[in-house]
Amino acid sequence: MTMKFEEKHAGNGSLVGKSQPCLGEKHQANGKSAANGKAEVSVKQEANGKWDVPRKGLNTYSWQDIQRHNREADQWLVINRKVYDVTGWANRHPGGRRVLTHYAGEDATDVFRAMHPELDFVQLYLRPLLIGELAPGEPSQERNKNSQLVEDFQELRRTLEALNMFNANLVFFFLHLIQILILEALAWLMLWHFGNGWPITIGISFLLTISQAQSSFLQHDIGHLSMFKKSKWNHLMHKFVMCHLKGLSTKWWNFRHFQHHVKPNIYPKDPDIDVGPLFLVGDLQPVKYGKKKIKYIDYEKQHLYFYMCALPLLMPIYFNLQSMQVMYLRRYWGDIAWVSSFYIRYFITFGPFYGIFGTMLLIYFVKFLESPWIAYVTQMSHIPMKMSRDDNRDWLTTQVLATCNVKQSFFNDWFTGHLNFQIEHHLFPTMPRHNYHKVAPLVRSLCAKHGLQYVNKPLLKAFGDIVRALKTSAALWTDAYYET
Repeated sequence: MTMKFEEKHAGNGSLVGKSQPCLGEKHQANGKSAANGKAEVSVKQEANGKWDVPRKGLNTYSWQDIQRHNREADQWLVINRKVYDVTGWANRHPGGRRVLTHYAGEDATDVFRAMHPELDFVQLYLRPLLIGELAPGEPSQERNKNSQLVEDFQELRRTLEALNMFNANLVFFFLHLIQILILEALAWLMLWHFGNGWPITIGISFLLTISQAQSSFLQHDIGHLSMFKKSKWNHLMHKFVMCHLKGLSTKWWNFRHFQHHVKPNIYPKDPDIDVGPLFLVGDLQPVKYGKKKIKYIDYEKQHLYFYMCALPLLMPIYFNLQSMQVMYLRRYWGDIAWVSSFYIRYFITFGPFYGIFGTMLLIYFVKFLESPWIAYVTQMSHIPMKMSRDDNRDWLTTQVLATCNVKQSFFNDWFTGHLNFQIEHHLFPTMPRHNYHKVAPLVRSLCAKHGLQYVNKPLLKAFGDIVRALKTSAALWTDAYYET
């Protein structure tokens, strides 16, 4: 089955199976001479992962050569043993330049496959960037990585692809979209029928909060291209859900969120853990601040003001203002137009009942209510887990060490948008969430085989672990700060 899949994969215009034209100009690096002409690839040889003979027309490089090109101004990547110079193209990368910078000088095979569902399309961008391949005697990944673990994970992915685990059930997603639209329509109908008294206003605020939270989970799915087979349809639907239904920028979200996915809990590459100076998380930041005698806030009590700051203000202040700032400074005119439609829709729908000022208060009151929900769900799987600097681990180990699951139930699945399966989501970001529970036993088995702890905990314990982790980090800061 594996051989069949790889041969099919090699023949569909992906990274293997076709002759690769070299760059028009000669490329020289580290004393390697450039070569012209076309690379002749043996599909069968590449499908089997055998590279005993270098292919004609391509330079060969050692890992030592490649690892020198790990700076923002000089970025090489390895994907399926091929070497790409992405330096000049990084600013045009749809996922943001920082995602590429985070993997400069490293093997990016698994992260590339995880984040790109349409390999044929992406290949069009990769071909001009190809400069060579790994030398025949070089392993397919860096020597510090467990080659058997990497092979086992790639075999698991091929198995899941053969089982159609990456195919979405459109009925599932449209039912979630209908749920969101019904909640918004019900809120308006209650206002129209009963008026805008305080009890009704509180009632519709809770309906809109549920709608907004579920919109957050749906946009997350679509942002990962897991709804439609064609990326362009995912992008369009993402604009509708994220910008029109939630009033936030898709580009801001993607550029930020993709960095989190490729290097989760890696300081300083994951923006989700770069929350200083308000909070210090993990082991590194508290000690760093403490040794430098930095005390912007009383960090000893950060686990307490988490309830007063992070929970209620994540959505209405931090996310909302950051989204607006990024849209304005980077001139994302398309997102600005879509986000404007969110406010126009609210003014048309609720303006007749509350006026402009009252409608703005309603919008931000709903965001205020939504914020604790989203804060708990997004932080419970990462804040209590290992945080470190980049040790260039393999994809499976990187994701499993930085994430944990929450036990499955119908309520937990709905309440978290299936992010209770955070491990599976991080390993396979483009997989539709309704398949997470099907692949979880296979992932757990692979983790057990290689001695990786697969953490799965009750929902309330996961919530409590956020505060306990903040308290632990606060203690580290205190010890370092008062150390003489």
